[in-house]
Amino acid sequence: MTENPLAHRLDYTLAELDDDALSASPFELLQQWLTDAADQPEPNAMVVSTVDAEGRPTSRTVLLRGIDDDGALWFFTNRQSRKGRALAGNPAVSILFPWYALQRQVIVLGAATPLPPERDDAYFASRPRGSQLSAWASRQSEPVASRAALEEQMAEVTARFADDEVVPRPPHWGGYRVEPREIEFWQGRRSRLHDRVVFTRDDDGWVGQRRQP
Repeated sequence: MTENPLAHRLDYTLAELDDDALSASPFELLQQWLTDAADQPEPNAMVVSTVDAEGRPTSRTVLLRGIDDDGALWFFTNRQSRKGRALAGNPAVSILFPWYALQRQVIVLGAATPLPPERDDAYFASRPRGSQLSAWASRQSEPVASRAALEEQMAEVTARFADDEVVPRPPHWGGYRVEPREIEFWQGRRSRLHDRVVFTRDDDGWVGQRRQP
């Protein structure tokens, strides 16, 4: 008999987040947790939530593509997409890393600003050619009549750049740098008495605090 997914319950026993974490660097801890997740499917996948001009939140999964020396997180997208339009009016974002198999998650609150064009160019050049072409072909978030119509757009773009060794970056495609102001590390524990350690930024740096689950 198939289990009712709504009745599924798992007790979390894999790890703990002790009080020593309160004095750690949140960026070193994030890097360690990313390393720990390296053998998981899509370890750098993160859910980015934005708020549009009407105050409506939306979420979607993107891939973390860099962390700079200041701890800011990078991702890339079509800036004419729904998320791009939202960020143009409201730079506030929430980022969630959902490492379910490790019984862990990290939540980052911060503000997103566009990366400079040279960063966009460098990352775009590193992408597979198919991904470069789809960045031109897809009018991200806009309606399309059918899958066939989408495939036709891709075929047109492929033909347009067929003789070009290098596919240029579309002017509407680029990255964002999310500067954190709060980072929460969550580790599942037995009987739902989870560990939550939250780091917030003040004038002197980062301060860690344990919060109740």
